[in-house]
Amino acid sequence: MTTPVRILTLSAALLLLSACASQLDAGVASGPEVPGFWWGLWHGFVFPFAWIGSLFDSGIAVYAVPNTGGWYDFGFFLGITVLGGGSWFSSKRAKR
Repeated sequence: MTTPVRILTLSAALLLLSACASQLDAGVASGPEVPGFWWGLWHGFVFPFAWIGSLFDSGIAVYAVPNTGGWYDFGFFLGITVLGGGSWFSSKRAKR
């Protein structure tokens, strides 16, 4: 298989797989006490530590449910990628 065909096949498989993803309505809420963007950012930043803690204590969660939905998810994503280092560290290693 040539490279463009592989990329197209992988992209199609990922698109089909992502079509199965959904979020339960019970997991989305609104109100001042519900975690939103800023809590998602914080939870994404502390994710590695929370994940390790969750292995030993079932009371520690790495993701807040219920949350505000898309904004919480966006903050969580930014917290993991941007504040957690993301691809910046690997790009610096590749240039050495």
